[in-house]
Amino acid sequence: MVQQTEIVNETVGQPRSERVLGDAASQTRSKLRSTPGFYARAWRRLRRDKVAMVALVVCVVVVLFALGAPVIARITGHSYDIGDLRANLVAPGEQGYILGTDANGRDILTRLAYGGRISLMVAWLSALVALAVGGTVGSIAGYYGGFIDSALMRFVDVIIAIPGITLLLLLSTLWRPGPVGLALVIAALGWTSIARLVRGEVLSLKNRDYVDAARVTGATNSRIIYRHIFPNVLSLVIVWISLAIPGLIIAEASLSYLGFGVRIPIPSWGNMLDEAKEFYRSSWTYVFLPGVAIYITALGFNLLGNGLRDALDPRLND
Repeated sequence: MVQQTEIVNETVGQPRSERVLGDAASQTRSKLRSTPGFYARAWRRLRRDKVAMVALVVCVVVVLFALGAPVIARITGHSYDIGDLRANLVAPGEQGYILGTDANGRDILTRLAYGGRISLMVAWLSALVALAVGGTVGSIAGYYGGFIDSALMRFVDVIIAIPGITLLLLLSTLWRPGPVGLALVIAALGWTSIARLVRGEVLSLKNRDYVDAARVTGATNSRIIYRHIFPNVLSLVIVWISLAIPGLIIAEASLSYLGFGVRIPIPSWGNMLDEAKEFYRSSWTYVFLPGVAIYITALGFNLLGNGLRDALDPRLND
């Protein structure tokens, strides 16, 4: 009887332990599959931030307003560059003008939409160019270190020391750039901040195990930088762009207001303010509307950037 019990335990107990281990392994795999990824957790944290979500809605509305400028022009029935001098400085809501007209009789609503396209295009293009230049310089400096790092960082210090506004005003006497040229000029002076941020992050990532594994498999340095290191800097880049856009919008508006920027009659929020400064006594909305467009857009992107910074911080728990 004892021998039969031992035989039963040997024949039944072993398969049961294997089944238990198999069930535990399957449960572990299912948990790993059901665990949300980094960006899913970040999106969940962002959705809980009410201020950031309101800012996201504001940013989306502003972008759609700018992209829908041709549609708005059809609705208003007015062009952004052709006006009626008999209807200059019309108050909002009068004579069929929803937001009134400027000193040349041009519809302000239409010009705001087209001006938003120019201002946002300059800001985003300059941010992307600055990211391409600064990200490359920062990645190379942080990865290689030594003399290359010292030389590149001293070059960054030289660029930072250049008085940007003074240089741009000097250039304005010789050259009046269009939107693309203005974006490139702003990017040429603004890529240093992201270069320093990326360099610091690359310095902390280049000695990780997955980078050593890529070296062992024979991956080239450029492949390691752009396929293994830079994707891990992506969250930092997203936060930098969201926080840089407000400053770039204000920079474009400031340069256009000072005379170095987009040429009239092409509208931007900055040169609309420049045109309106002489007529603030006659039509306060002429000055107020471009200014409030700059303010709301900059504030929206700034608050969204703060929310993204908190949501993408891996040190925060759900």
